[in-house]
Amino acid sequence: VQLVASGGGLVQAGGSLRLSCAASGSILRINTMGWYRQAPGKERELVAAITKSDSTNYADSVKGRFTISRDNAKNTLYLQMNSLKPEDTAVYYCNSRDYFNRASWGQGTQVTVSS
Repeated sequence: VQLVASGGGLVQAGGSLRLSCAASGSILRINTMGWYRQAPGKERELVAAITKSDSTNYADSVKGRFTISRDNAKNTLYLQMNSLKPEDTAVYYCNSRDYFNRASWGQGTQVTVSS
């Protein structure tokens, strides 16, 4: 599976961004997809994930502000980010896992939130 993320950028606190992740290749093998982020000096953390049956889970820090969704017809994963905070600043990576839990990663997209 190949994943290409886009949509990052610079935004002021309180603003919104939408990230996209286009999947190609062995997409029928994809079970779950998700977004992770890594801030400077910190470990990569799960932001949100969605299963093939559209069950979702979110990190506590983004609940109520971020929404993950997938368009199966377009083979695209989205992350709508609202009410952004400076602490959301990080490189965001999309991820997919197959039914054997093997992971594929996108290249990362930078999100910077200014105060």
